[in-house]
Amino acid sequence: MFDKILIANRGEIACRVIRTARRMGIGTVAVYSDADRDALHVEMADEAVWVGEAPSAQSYLRTDRIVEACLATGAQAVHPGYGFLSENAQAARAFAAAGVVFIGPPIEAIAAMGDKITSKRIAAEAGVSTIPGHPDAVADADEAVEVARAVGYPVMIKATAGGGGKGMRIAHDDAECRDGFERATSEARSSFGDDRVFIERFIERPRHIEIQILADGHGNALYLGERECSLQRRHQKVIEEAPSPLLDEATRRAMGEQAVALARAVGYRSAGTVEFVADPNRNFYFLEMNTRLQVEHPVTELITGLDLVEQMIRVAAGEALALRQEEVRLRGWAMEARVYAEDPERGFLPSTGRLVRYRPPMEAPDVRIDTGVVEGGEVSMFYDPMIAKVITHGEDRDTALRRLQWALDELQIRGPAHNTAFLAALARHPRFARGDLGTDFIAQEFGDAFEPGLVPDDELRVLVAVAATVHARMDARDRRSGAASGVGHRAALRNDWVVVRGREARWTVRVQPDDGPWRAIVDGHSHEVLAVWRPGDQVFRGKVDDREVCVAVDRVGVGYRLSHAGYRVDLLVLSPRAAELHRLMPERRPPDLSRFVLSPMPGLLVRVSVAAGDTVKAGQELAVVEAMKMENVLRAPQDHVVKAVLAQPGASLAVDQPIVEFE
Repeated sequence: MFDKILIANRGEIACRVIRTARRMGIGTVAVYSDADRDALHVEMADEAVWVGEAPSAQSYLRTDRIVEACLATGAQAVHPGYGFLSENAQAARAFAAAGVVFIGPPIEAIAAMGDKITSKRIAAEAGVSTIPGHPDAVADADEAVEVARAVGYPVMIKATAGGGGKGMRIAHDDAECRDGFERATSEARSSFGDDRVFIERFIERPRHIEIQILADGHGNALYLGERECSLQRRHQKVIEEAPSPLLDEATRRAMGEQAVALARAVGYRSAGTVEFVADPNRNFYFLEMNTRLQVEHPVTELITGLDLVEQMIRVAAGEALALRQEEVRLRGWAMEARVYAEDPERGFLPSTGRLVRYRPPMEAPDVRIDTGVVEGGEVSMFYDPMIAKVITHGEDRDTALRRLQWALDELQIRGPAHNTAFLAALARHPRFARGDLGTDFIAQEFGDAFEPGLVPDDELRVLVAVAATVHARMDARDRRSGAASGVGHRAALRNDWVVVRGREARWTVRVQPDDGPWRAIVDGHSHEVLAVWRPGDQVFRGKVDDREVCVAVDRVGVGYRLSHAGYRVDLLVLSPRAAELHRLMPERRPPDLSRFVLSPMPGLLVRVSVAAGDTVKAGQELAVVEAMKMENVLRAPQDHVVKAVLAQPGASLAVDQPIVEFE
């Protein structure tokens, strides 16, 4: 066994590997860039080595510097995590040349499976079901259209070296095919240094299901069940679970055996994942093989009881697998939600900034949080915007889902925008609860943006009751302490309040305190409110009537912002007289910015497609902004004449920074 390993990664996965290595008694070395000097993975490791400036191309992708760090610290092996160098055959070759063990598969397997065209050919030869398509890279947009017509629309345009949703586009006609080819090749060139793309048939109503495999250097290979990864947005996984609600035992066995056959065909060793697309009738087809640890590996760990990082380390050290296929048992159900710094209300655009507050859910045996951040840390524009993964386990799917819902409500993040409310809404969607999934689920049910303010009446009444109870308790505390909580207050406890939302919505609430449950009567509807909450608490945990609720409570000015179950509402709790005066307050109107095209996110301005004096049509491309290696095209909302271009290509943009001004 190794004495010391280096983790050639950052963030959540670096911390994850360090935890297992520490449990195994193995010393750890972290690497870091300028942006990560104070990062959690640096603090957790036994040693840390600087490898370059903030951009990943100048640090985490610098194989030469990471090899030097291994040699300087005496690390015998390197774990690449996922992303960065994890599927880079040249990097694995460089480690081997330096005498450093690569904790991953053989170089030949990485190279063969890293090219999607080659991997499809090998899979077909190994007897694995494959999707109909064009086997070779297409040269230009004209050939892409020709191939797409031959394959039959809809088609998927995919980068041969792609992954993580980058370099992928779906096309339903010639126009979408041409545009998709340009976007896919550009993203592939930026992300992977390889702009080749190929085309295959897009399976209608698809489900994304993957098989986790393990193989050693002694001829043993097995599969550890499947993961359902169909809940995706723009080809990026959002919530994963294991096992899949779709599969039966026969399909699970068939997929697993095909995955193992492919692993044997390429002489695979280590942990890996074979991804399939399945239709509603359980017909399945090979997508690709990921020759690394997957982001969603914790759900497999929770249902098998295996530590996949430990298995990777043991295999890399030359050990044989300690179990056989018939000994693999799947226990219960697990779910994982990916918490990202992104703004669902602005089309899920990336967000950055300091984590003013980061409080994970309360510890519980069946709740696991994998993260690489701490409160006060910075979410950088240079790397993947993941903040944490919330993972839950239960004896069945309903239990695991219920625990996920509660954990998401308890998670507190303030600073950058984040997708926690969106995840909470997904986890409570009736269709998701039924297991009626598909890669188009989010597009169908939510579209391109998410509005947490659209609160149904029953949920809104619960939040009104919570807000009134919270405010009444704070008022009672102030009166007992003799503090003046507002002009005109008297010593007697106030019972009657008016809760106001915006300019029009208002509820009359009577709060009746008691030693046990309080009672909030909202417009004549009585609610029993029982909570473990004290003034100053940022989470209200308790019951409203017979329903358990967990509500985040933030002060916004003199009001409250309440977040629960994917909903968010801003409320004022006022005395009846203050509510009358509130009606008379003038309404502040936002400035008119309709003449400007604003950057919707922090990022790099890749291209400006117009100049001053140009006449543009609605939908015409104006500029392209890149963030987190994804290109975002900004288009004209309507016909305009360009007055001025306010930013030039190569500029680093702040959110809402003007790029183009119209006349």
